[in-house]
Parts: sequence; C-alpha cells; structure tokens
Amino acid sequence: MGNCQAIDAATLVIQHPGGRVEKLYWPVTASEIMRLNPGYYVALIIAFCLPEEEDKRQDAVRITRIKVLRPTDTLVLGQAYRLITSQGLAVGLLLSFSLCHF
Repeated sequence: MGNCQAIDAATLVIQHPGGRVEKLYWPVTASEIMRLNPGYYVALIIAFCLPEEEDKRQDAVRITRIKVLRPTDTLVLGQAYRLITSQGLAVGLLLSFSLCHF
C-alpha cells in the first residue's frame, strides 16, 4: 500500500484511437510503436493549467498541446502519448496554420 504513485510514474501510457490504453514499463522508440500500429503517428500529450488570478473566482483554464514525435524519438517513463492518424495530423496542421496566419 502507498506505492501506487511510484508505479504510475514508472510507466508510459499510450492512448489508442478506439479508447484503449496501453501501459509500458520500459522506454521504447516511436518507430517501434509506429511499426506495431501502421498508419499512426505517436504524439506526446502536454497538459498544463494557466495560473488563476487571485482576484477572480473562476476555475483555472486547462490547456492540452500535442507534439508529434520523430521515429527516432524515445518515449520516456512518466509521460502520456496518443496515436494519431495521418489524416488527423493533416487537420491539426491546417488548423494551427490558419490560427497563426489569420
């Protein structure tokens, strides 16, 4: 008892598009995951909250960013990753391009 957080920190989580969650207990390369899941890219999920202002009584805003990994990148323990399709990647790139340039 009491070791649950230590075990969670020593895993890496891969979220599949169908909702399945896979936990690994060792570092792997993105190319290994892409080889096992053809047609998908591996993306790192980065979640953080914007700090609240003390004079406002609203909930903090949670921001989630996704960073697409290169095949040579190593997935590290303690992080969450998501598999995305090439179509999803193209849509995300178009949205980010349109938000930055308009």
